[in-house]
Amino acid sequence: MIEFVSSHPLRVVTILFLLACSIALLLPDSAHAQLVTFTKQDLVEYTPKNPFDRLPDGRPKVPDELMERARDLSSEEVWAVVQQKEYNNQYADGFYVLHPGKTMVGRVFTVQFMPLRQDVDDVAEKKAKAHGIPPLTNQMAIDMLQPGDVLVVDLFGKKVNGTIVGDNLFYYVMKATHSGGLVVDGSIRDLDGLSQIDMPAYFRSADPTPIDNVMLTGINVP
Repeated sequence: MIEFVSSHPLRVVTILFLLACSIALLLPDSAHAQLVTFTKQDLVEYTPKNPFDRLPDGRPKVPDELMERARDLSSEEVWAVVQQKEYNNQYADGFYVLHPGKTMVGRVFTVQFMPLRQDVDDVAEKKAKAHGIPPLTNQMAIDMLQPGDVLVVDLFGKKVNGTIVGDNLFYYVMKATHSGGLVVDGSIRDLDGLSQIDMPAYFRSADPTPIDNVMLTGINVP
Protein backbone atom coordinates (compact mmCIF):
# COMPACT_ATOMS: atom_id res chain seq x y z
CA MET A 1 0.00 0.00 0.00
CA ILE A 2 1.13 3.54 -0.72
CA GLU A 3 -0.38 6.88 0.14
CA PHE A 4 0.09 10.24 -1.54
CA VAL A 5 0.94 13.19 0.69
CA SER A 6 0.05 16.57 -0.80
CA SER A 7 -0.38 19.10 1.99
CA HIS A 8 0.41 17.47 5.32
CA PRO A 9 3.93 17.86 6.76
CA LEU A 10 6.12 14.82 6.57
CA ARG A 11 6.53 13.81 10.19
CA VAL A 12 9.90 12.38 9.59
CA VAL A 13 11.70 14.75 7.28
CA THR A 14 11.41 17.61 9.75
CA ILE A 15 12.61 15.39 12.58
CA LEU A 16 15.54 14.23 10.50
CA PHE A 17 16.78 17.72 9.79
CA LEU A 18 16.25 18.81 13.38
CA LEU A 19 18.14 15.90 14.87
CA ALA A 20 20.97 15.41 12.44
CA CYS A 21 21.54 18.79 10.72
CA SER A 22 24.03 17.42 8.22
CA ILE A 23 25.85 20.43 6.79
CA ALA A 24 28.87 19.20 4.88
CA LEU A 25 30.53 16.41 2.97
CA LEU A 26 32.01 13.54 4.91
CA LEU A 27 34.59 12.57 2.30
CA PRO A 28 38.15 13.56 3.23
CA ASP A 29 39.60 16.63 1.56
CA SER A 30 42.41 14.56 0.06
CA ALA A 31 39.98 12.62 -2.10
CA HIS A 32 38.89 15.54 -4.34
CA ALA A 33 36.56 13.06 -6.07
CA GLN A 34 33.47 15.24 -5.70
CA LEU A 35 32.96 18.80 -6.83
CA VAL A 36 33.24 19.98 -3.21
CA THR A 37 34.75 18.19 -0.24
CA PHE A 38 34.79 18.89 3.49
CA THR A 39 37.03 17.22 6.02
CA LYS A 40 35.67 15.73 9.22
CA GLN A 41 36.95 18.82 11.02
CA ASP A 42 35.03 21.03 8.60
CA LEU A 43 31.86 19.12 9.42
CA VAL A 44 32.46 19.61 13.12
CA GLU A 45 33.02 23.34 12.59
CA TYR A 46 29.83 23.69 10.58
CA THR A 47 27.71 22.04 13.30
CA PRO A 48 28.99 23.89 16.40
CA LYS A 49 25.67 23.65 18.25
CA ASN A 50 25.67 19.85 18.23
CA PRO A 51 25.52 18.71 21.89
CA PHE A 52 26.10 15.02 21.15
CA ASP A 53 29.03 12.78 20.36
CA ARG A 54 30.14 12.31 16.76
CA LEU A 55 29.91 9.40 14.36
CA PRO A 56 33.22 8.35 12.76
CA ASP A 57 32.41 10.46 9.68
CA GLY A 58 31.80 13.56 11.83
CA ARG A 59 28.01 13.65 11.80
CA PRO A 60 26.20 14.30 15.10
CA LYS A 61 25.49 11.05 16.90
CA VAL A 62 21.96 11.69 18.11
CA PRO A 63 21.26 9.21 20.94
CA ASP A 64 19.00 6.25 20.12
CA GLU A 65 16.76 7.01 23.09
CA LEU A 66 16.12 10.54 21.81
CA MET A 67 15.16 9.21 18.39
CA GLU A 68 12.75 6.74 20.01
CA ARG A 69 11.10 9.60 21.90
CA ALA A 70 10.70 11.48 18.61
CA ARG A 71 8.62 8.66 17.15
CA ASP A 72 5.68 9.69 19.32
CA LEU A 73 5.72 13.36 18.28
CA SER A 74 3.20 14.88 15.89
CA SER A 75 4.33 16.90 12.88
CA GLU A 76 3.03 20.04 14.61
CA GLU A 77 5.13 19.35 17.71
CA VAL A 78 8.20 18.76 15.57
CA TRP A 79 7.63 21.86 13.47
CA ALA A 80 7.26 24.06 16.55
CA VAL A 81 10.71 23.00 17.74
CA VAL A 82 12.22 23.30 14.26
CA GLN A 83 11.07 26.90 13.95
CA GLN A 84 12.13 27.70 17.49
CA LYS A 85 15.64 26.58 16.54
CA GLU A 86 15.44 28.82 13.43
CA TYR A 87 15.36 25.99 10.90
CA ASN A 88 12.64 27.54 8.77
CA ASN A 89 13.04 25.75 5.43
CA GLN A 90 13.18 22.08 6.45
CA TYR A 91 9.84 21.02 4.97
CA ALA A 92 8.72 19.30 1.79
CA ASP A 93 5.49 17.71 0.61
CA GLY A 94 4.10 15.94 -2.42
CA PHE A 95 5.66 12.56 -1.65
CA TYR A 96 4.21 9.07 -1.93
CA VAL A 97 4.43 7.09 1.32
CA LEU A 98 5.38 3.43 0.99
CA HIS A 99 3.96 2.33 4.36
CA PRO A 100 1.27 4.79 5.55
CA GLY A 101 1.21 5.15 9.32
CA LYS A 102 4.79 3.95 9.80
CA THR A 103 6.85 6.72 11.38
CA MET A 104 10.38 7.39 10.17
CA VAL A 105 13.05 8.85 12.47
CA GLY A 106 16.81 8.71 12.08
CA ARG A 107 20.15 10.39 11.54
CA VAL A 108 20.33 12.00 8.11
CA PHE A 109 22.73 10.64 5.51
CA THR A 110 22.34 12.78 2.41
CA VAL A 111 23.25 12.00 -1.18
CA GLN A 112 23.09 14.51 -4.02
CA PHE A 113 22.93 13.81 -7.75
CA MET A 114 22.91 16.19 -10.70
CA PRO A 115 22.10 15.71 -14.39
CA LEU A 116 25.04 14.04 -16.09
CA ARG A 117 27.69 16.28 -17.62
CA GLN A 118 30.12 13.81 -19.09
CA ASP A 119 33.25 15.96 -19.03
CA VAL A 120 32.82 16.71 -15.32
CA ASP A 121 31.93 13.12 -14.48
CA ASP A 122 34.97 11.77 -16.35
CA VAL A 123 37.30 13.96 -14.27
CA ALA A 124 35.57 12.99 -11.03
CA GLU A 125 35.80 9.29 -11.86
CA LYS A 126 39.51 9.54 -12.74
CA LYS A 127 40.28 11.34 -9.49
CA ALA A 128 38.27 8.79 -7.52
CA LYS A 129 40.15 5.90 -9.15
CA ALA A 130 43.51 7.58 -8.45
CA HIS A 131 42.65 7.78 -4.75
CA GLY A 132 41.30 4.24 -4.49
CA ILE A 133 37.67 5.35 -4.21
CA PRO A 134 35.01 3.08 -5.75
CA PRO A 135 33.04 4.26 -8.81
CA LEU A 136 30.78 7.20 -7.90
CA THR A 137 27.44 5.41 -7.99
CA ASN A 138 24.36 5.04 -5.80
CA GLN A 139 25.84 1.73 -4.57
CA MET A 140 28.93 3.53 -3.28
CA ALA A 141 26.83 5.90 -1.17
CA ILE A 142 24.61 3.10 0.13
CA ASP A 143 27.70 1.14 1.22
CA MET A 144 28.52 3.99 3.62
CA LEU A 145 25.24 3.78 5.59
CA GLN A 146 25.25 2.96 9.30
CA PRO A 147 22.59 1.70 11.75
CA GLY A 148 20.10 4.42 12.57
CA ASP A 149 20.63 6.33 9.31
CA VAL A 150 17.88 7.53 7.03
CA LEU A 151 19.03 7.90 3.43
CA VAL A 152 17.88 11.29 2.07
CA VAL A 153 18.51 11.64 -1.67
CA ASP A 154 18.33 14.68 -3.94
CA LEU A 155 17.60 13.38 -7.44
CA PHE A 156 16.07 16.72 -8.52
CA GLY A 157 12.61 15.15 -8.95
CA LYS A 158 13.79 12.87 -11.76
CA LYS A 159 11.36 10.07 -12.68
CA VAL A 160 12.67 8.18 -15.73
CA ASN A 161 16.19 6.89 -14.92
CA GLY A 162 15.93 8.61 -11.54
CA THR A 163 15.43 5.45 -9.49
CA ILE A 164 17.74 5.44 -6.49
CA VAL A 165 16.87 1.86 -5.50
CA GLY A 166 15.03 -1.24 -6.60
CA ASP A 167 13.91 -3.97 -4.23
CA ASN A 168 17.42 -5.47 -3.88
CA LEU A 169 19.14 -2.21 -2.92
CA PHE A 170 16.16 -1.20 -0.78
CA TYR A 171 16.59 -4.43 1.18
CA TYR A 172 20.31 -3.64 1.49
CA VAL A 173 19.47 -0.18 2.87
CA MET A 174 17.07 -1.78 5.33
CA LYS A 175 19.73 -4.19 6.60
CA ALA A 176 22.47 -1.54 6.77
CA THR A 177 20.37 1.04 8.62
CA HIS A 178 18.33 -1.41 10.74
CA SER A 179 15.13 -0.27 9.00
CA GLY A 180 16.04 3.43 9.17
CA GLY A 181 14.34 4.57 5.99
CA LEU A 182 14.57 6.39 2.66
CA VAL A 183 13.48 9.80 1.42
CA VAL A 184 14.12 10.52 -2.26
CA ASP A 185 13.26 13.53 -4.38
CA GLY A 186 13.24 11.19 -7.33
CA SER A 187 11.88 7.73 -8.00
CA ILE A 188 12.12 4.10 -7.00
CA ARG A 189 11.64 0.91 -9.00
CA ASP A 190 10.27 -2.58 -8.22
CA LEU A 191 7.40 -1.10 -6.21
CA ASP A 192 5.76 -4.49 -5.61
CA GLY A 193 8.97 -5.84 -4.13
CA LEU A 194 9.60 -2.73 -2.02
CA SER A 195 6.10 -2.96 -0.59
CA GLN A 196 7.00 -6.32 0.94
CA ILE A 197 10.00 -4.86 2.83
CA ASP A 198 9.20 -3.40 6.24
CA MET A 199 11.05 -0.08 6.02
CA PRO A 200 9.48 3.38 5.68
CA ALA A 201 10.09 5.35 2.50
CA TYR A 202 9.00 8.58 0.84
CA PHE A 203 9.40 9.05 -2.92
CA ARG A 204 8.17 11.26 -5.75
CA SER A 205 7.30 8.51 -8.22
CA ALA A 206 7.82 4.90 -9.25
CA ASP A 207 9.35 3.94 -12.57
CA PRO A 208 10.67 0.68 -14.11
CA THR A 209 13.88 2.19 -15.53
CA PRO A 210 17.30 1.86 -13.84
CA ILE A 211 19.18 4.93 -12.62
CA ASP A 212 21.04 6.57 -15.51
CA ASN A 213 22.17 9.88 -17.01
CA VAL A 214 23.05 11.35 -13.59
CA MET A 215 26.28 11.92 -11.68
CA LEU A 216 26.97 11.72 -7.96
CA THR A 217 28.02 15.18 -6.76
CA GLY A 218 27.72 15.11 -2.99
CA ILE A 219 27.51 12.99 0.15
CA ASN A 220 26.21 14.61 3.33
CA VAL A 221 25.84 17.98 1.65
CA PRO A 222 22.91 20.13 2.90
